[in-house]
Amino acid sequence: MASNRERSLRAAIELLAAEGIRGLTHRRVDERAGLPEGSTSNAFRTREALLVGVTTHMVATELPAVTRQLMAGSPGDLADSLVAIFAEQVGPLRALTAARLALYVEAGHDEAVRRILDARRTEMLAPVRFAFAELGAPDPELAVRLLASCFQGLFLQVLGSDRPVEPRPIITAAVWAALRVA
Repeated sequence: MASNRERSLRAAIELLAAEGIRGLTHRRVDERAGLPEGSTSNAFRTREALLVGVTTHMVATELPAVTRQLMAGSPGDLADSLVAIFAEQVGPLRALTAARLALYVEAGHDEAVRRILDARRTEMLAPVRFAFAELGAPDPELAVRLLASCFQGLFLQVLGSDRPVEPRPIITAAVWAALRVA
């Protein structure tokens, strides 16, 4: 059985995904998780502590999937593995992706959220940066920024529209472009 802390984190992510940052309060998390009032406050004393917990939980959930699936034997392998990662993030991990997008919007005007996301983003992108370096990308950091921008745009298209998006040609083009950028 999940601990109260774990239940709070899952409920917080669900709230972020469904209602955005404005829906995230300790009381609403308790209600969503079916916990006694004050349970989330016990685990996460402040809103910032709750946001740190949420982003840390997101990385802990997503990073194993990224590192497990990421293959960089060739540009084609990298593109294929990134397409699989994208599919997982808009499929089984859809709520995490929607919650992350809500946090990105909030980061535009909340320094604490920006700081939290920047720290976690570095962890998430490290394996991708390494893959680009292994394939000889002239600028692995630029390659990662290009790919992250591509993913964020695709996430918005998929989550913000009911029109289907075929990510494979877009992600493949981004990988090849990143490997040629000097």
